[in-house]
Amino acid sequence: MTSTSRRKLLARGSAAAAGALAFPMVAHAQQTFSWKMTSAYGKGSPFYMEGPGSATDPPSASRPCRAGACASGVRRRRADPGAGRLRCRPCGHRGDEPRQQLLLDRQDLRRAVLLRGALRAQLPGVNGWLYDGGGQQLWNEVYAPFGMVAMPCGNTGVQMTGWFKKEIKSSADFKGLKMRIPGLAGRVYAALGVDVKLLPGGEIFPALERGVIDAAEFVGPFRDRKLGLHKAAKYYYTTGWHEPATVSELLINKAARDKLPKDLQAVVENAAAACNVISEGWCQRTNAEAMEDLVRNQGVIARPLPDEVLKKLREVTNQVWPKRPPRTR
Repeated sequence: MTSTSRRKLLARGSAAAAGALAFPMVAHAQQTFSWKMTSAYGKGSPFYMEGPGSATDPPSASRPCRAGACASGVRRRRADPGAGRLRCRPCGHRGDEPRQQLLLDRQDLRRAVLLRGALRAQLPGVNGWLYDGGGQQLWNEVYAPFGMVAMPCGNTGVQMTGWFKKEIKSSADFKGLKMRIPGLAGRVYAALGVDVKLLPGGEIFPALERGVIDAAEFVGPFRDRKLGLHKAAKYYYTTGWHEPATVSELLINKAARDKLPKDLQAVVENAAAACNVISEGWCQRTNAEAMEDLVRNQGVIARPLPDEVLKKLREVTNQVWPKRPPRTR
């Protein structure tokens, strides 16, 4: 065989081998996975996106339900796992509340560790713990009994203390105050004499305007302004001692996740991670712009909480939250 024919034969063999190796990839790329998804926030909310480049774009696509369509806010977690009604759920900041309640009510060691690890740091510390400190693995242990896996998919950064109709001069001013404040922070405020109220976002403004509540916490300047809270109360306090880096979670039915090829699993994980970082940057910009408008144009009085109040909140927080969870085995 001449050197020329040998080169042709090798070229044909290489092409055939390359075609054989490429074929499974072509077949794989044509496969589509469709998930049904619900969210705490509907169309038009920040970060809601459809079409090319979004979660609705094949080959791994999800079909969003409008807020409350697939399951109401309080029943959403029950609809997610082994029952198979939903495949994934990106959740806003209120999605942390059922998990926090679960952690405290069950008094499970690993869950309490997750709670304390996630709620005591700002964004760099939270991300460092989740991505490189074992937090993600511990998070999935929490949800394993429910047939779910979770991952961060957004972060609001530090939030605000909230809106108050009257000035807060000392911790004694909390006594008898009717305040919309959910989750663990509500337990702390309750210990200071606050009459804690649980209200969904859409009910906060009318309750504050009519005097049903005296104060309210939601997210930050941008989201709070969209609710019109500045029209019902003028004192706006910082800083969000209770939510220094609020994580939004993506909950996925584990059986559905496991059916994805490894590369598509990685796509989901990396897309969620990108949203986690990008969302916080977006919040920094929009909150800064909204705060400037609120103070300059809307007559809002923005102040930090007095030092005495912060010291008291810290003291009560350490009393209310479990310092060392009991052993479960």
